[in-house]
Amino acid sequence: MSRPVPESVPESGPASQPSPDVPSPQQTSRLLAAAASETTRSSDPLPSQETLIEFAEGLKRLLFPGIWLPGFQTSPLPALEQQLRETTIHLRQLVTASLNHARSANVRIHSTRADADLTDPQKLTDRFLQFLPHLQSILQSDVAAAFDGDPAAKTPDEIIACYPGIQAVLVYRIAHGLLELGIPYLPRMLTEWAHRETGIDIHPGAQIGPRFFIDHGTGVVVGETCVIGAGVTLYQGVTLGAWSFPRSEDGQLIRGTKRHPTLEDDVIVYSNASILGGTTVVGSGSRIGSGVTLSRSVPPRTVVTIERPTLQFRKAG
Repeated sequence: MSRPVPESVPESGPASQPSPDVPSPQQTSRLLAAAASETTRSSDPLPSQETLIEFAEGLKRLLFPGIWLPGFQTSPLPALEQQLRETTIHLRQLVTASLNHARSANVRIHSTRADADLTDPQKLTDRFLQFLPHLQSILQSDVAAAFDGDPAAKTPDEIIACYPGIQAVLVYRIAHGLLELGIPYLPRMLTEWAHRETGIDIHPGAQIGPRFFIDHGTGVVVGETCVIGAGVTLYQGVTLGAWSFPRSEDGQLIRGTKRHPTLEDDVIVYSNASILGGTTVVGSGSRIGSGVTLSRSVPPRTVVTIERPTLQFRKAG
């Protein structure tokens, strides 16, 4: 049986109409006009997100080569040398793009360093690479804290490979090192990428000591001016946040002030607790219970809990 021949579409029908996926000249002109009016528009592009991720993944392979670096078990030196070359190239590209964009954009760049050498991408790259042995040592202390603090962990390798808290802390420590060198954009881009990947939001400006462990992790927030001592553990949903945002007489936000809390050594903060304010200090060895909201300081070795709610039972319906 022959197939029916489809009727032809008249020239004046839908097929002759402009595709809705093609922008009109008016739309394009409006977009160009809006872009031209941006006050922070730069003649140089921001660092590439793809290169940024490649850099972070490459650093992960360098810092934990026995787990992540291909070929390390059979030929450790060539594998490390090749990865170090690739990571150095990526970092130099990223630093160059960051500095170029910052110079040509009308934006505020907050740097904690004032060193003429730190305007040179090659010297900045070299200084960061000198930081890698220290970075590796402090990350190993974070892994050890996670292994000591979680009975479900079978091996340290499992923690490195699987735990989102370690992934977020690793990226934070990389970003913090870059921030200390005064490199713009890259620190925040890194930690926001880790935030999307893990659900853990750590600002690169926070100061965090060794043996830091985030268990489970989802929903944890650590603010920019937090100071965290050694051996601190946070559980899921913890917020270390600001109580208020001070403003100048003309209503502008005052930046750089201490807005987030300080946690001294060996503090544990349990799930969904919130600790707020730049003058709030949690003394060493203290325990902050689940669901607590704390906005004043507590002395060392203090247990803070909320009153246990009363359960009520009744028949359904």
